Order: sequence, then C-alpha cells, then structure tokens
Amino acid sequence: MANVEFEGKSFEVDEDGFLLKFEEWTPEWVDYCKAGEGIKELNEEHQKVLDFLQDYYKKNGIAPMVRILSKVTGYKLKHIYELFPSGPGKGACKMAGLPKPTGCV
Repeated sequence: MANVEFEGKSFEVDEDGFLLKFEEWTPEWVDYCKAGEGIKELNEEHQKVLDFLQDYYKKNGIAPMVRILSKVTGYKLKHIYELFPSGPGKGACKMAGLPKPTGCV
C-alpha cells in the first residue's frame, strides 16, 4: 500500500487511492481529493453528500447504493455527477474517506 502526504498529514491508501482506514479521514483529505475531482470549493450540496456517505458508512459499514444516496439527498444522479465528476463511488466516496465501493470501476 502507498502513503499520500498532504499539508503535513500522511494518509495510507489502497492501489486506487482510497483511504485504508476510515478513522484517518480529516478535512485535509477532502482538500487533497477535491483537486483530483476538479472541485475548487465545496458548497453545501457537496457537504450534504459527504455527510450522508459518512453517516451511512458509520451505521452500516458499507457505502450506500446510489439510489439511496439520491433519495436521501434529493439529488438526481446527474446532479451528483455534476458535483463529483468522477461519480458517487469513485469521487464522493473517496472524498468522504470510505473504502472503494464494491463494483466501483
């Protein structure tokens, strides 16, 4: 596994760049990831998605299915892709500190 260094923090990541330990998530991780997503600044909609993903993961130990994410946030899948260009699995879950979802390319 690899380590990513960013703003004085070290993050252990898998071969796809996802955090290996959810507990190591920090706001600096979001800053690191958002550049790769092409996001300049997070807005309330980004934060709503990230908060839901983290809460769901804490309760269930897995990432939610996309339809659950869409239903709970009220955002259509197209809008989630506008917020996170690489998608809800690769972009949003990665930024939220979740492990790579099953079936994520």
